[in-house]
Amino acid sequence: MKWPTVEELTMLMPLPDGYRMERFDRASIGPLVAALKEWSPHLSAGVSSGYLREDFYQTKVCLYGESDRDIFVAPIYFNDILVGMWSVEREEDSLAIYGRLIVVAPEHRGSGFAIHVSAGSENVGRSMGAEFIYALATLKSIHAQRALERAGYRLLGFFPGFDREEISPGVFKRVYQAVYAKLLVPDDHILRPAAKNMTPRSKMIFDLLFSD
Repeated sequence: MKWPTVEELTMLMPLPDGYRMERFDRASIGPLVAALKEWSPHLSAGVSSGYLREDFYQTKVCLYGESDRDIFVAPIYFNDILVGMWSVEREEDSLAIYGRLIVVAPEHRGSGFAIHVSAGSENVGRSMGAEFIYALATLKSIHAQRALERAGYRLLGFFPGFDREEISPGVFKRVYQAVYAKLLVPDDHILRPAAKNMTPRSKMIFDLLFSD
C-alpha cells in the first residue's frame, strides 16, 4: 500500500478552486504544529494530541524524501496560506485505511473542502489497494457525524470512553466516539457470518445494523 504523490492526490482528491495539498516534509512540521495549536487547542488531550507535538511527526509520520511510515499527513493551502490538514493511517495487513484527522482553519470552515477531502479519501484508499476505510466521530457536535453519513459511511456503533478530552480547564474525562466505516470492495468479496455462530445479542445487533 504505497502512499500517493501530491500529483496523484490532486487527481484523486480534487479540492475547490484555490485550495491545494502539498508534500509534508521536515520543514512543514513547525508551521503545522503552530497552526493546529491555534485552530484546535482541544486536541491537547487524547488520541490526536500527538499532532501538537513535533516528535510525533519525526518518529511516526511519513516525511517526504525521508521515511515511509504508516501515518500520512497532507497540509492544505489556500493561496499559499496554510488553512488545514488531512491525515490517515494505513493498516497493510488488513488492507485498511483509518481516517485519523481532518482540521480546517476557523475562517475556512463552511468552504466545503472537508467534504471533498472525506470523499477523496476513498479514492486514495482504492488507489492504494485498500478494501476498507473507517473513521471515528466525536459526539461533542454533529458535524463530523453528518459529514460521514452524507458520504455513505455506515454507523457501526460506539466506542465507550475510547478517547480523552479536556471538558473544562484541567478536567479530563473519557468520551464516547461513533464508529463509521465503508467497504471499498463489492459485496461478493464479503463473507457474511452464519447465524448459528452468533449469540442472540450479537445477531440482534447485526440484524439492526445490516438489515439491508
